[in-house]
Amino acid sequence: MAEYTFTTPLNEEDTRQLKAGDIVFLNGTIFTARDAAHKKLVDLIEAGEELPFDLEGSIIYFVGPTPPKPGEPIGSAGPTTSYRMDSFSPTMLKNGSKGMIGKGKRDQAVKDACKEYGGIYFGATGGAGALLGKKITAAEVIAYPELGPEAVRKLTVKDFPVTVINDTHGNDLYQMGREQYEVK
Repeated sequence: MAEYTFTTPLNEEDTRQLKAGDIVFLNGTIFTARDAAHKKLVDLIEAGEELPFDLEGSIIYFVGPTPPKPGEPIGSAGPTTSYRMDSFSPTMLKNGSKGMIGKGKRDQAVKDACKEYGGIYFGATGGAGALLGKKITAAEVIAYPELGPEAVRKLTVKDFPVTVINDTHGNDLYQMGREQYEVK
């Protein structure tokens, strides 16, 4: 397992070198979207309409942050359970996104899309939202403000820590961990 630091947007050269279990520190811009926002984004893609941000090389963080304290860009920003985005993630990857951040397992269609389109599913530590929020230096709602905490946000991150869960080679860190402890 290796450690990397990347500045977004990512490209396929970046993602293809990563392996499940690698630690990555992200810098630059990432975007937030949960299930309601994903539905709206995929509807735009299917209608051939412009998205509120450039999907090419993007990383989407599945998060609904809390309101910021005075003088802070964002409140607690812990990952949400990712399976709710499973029906949308392959479309996002097919259309240029290179990464997703969340928690929990993904279905086989998402893992297959990661392989086919050079995408990565990163895990962020659940329960550490206050600490993760400190790695976000700026936050701006850029679409769907009516969704409240689930609005699409543009985040600027500095050394945002994530772990590769599903890589472009078909590996799954959760399955690898399970196999390590199964009795043969």
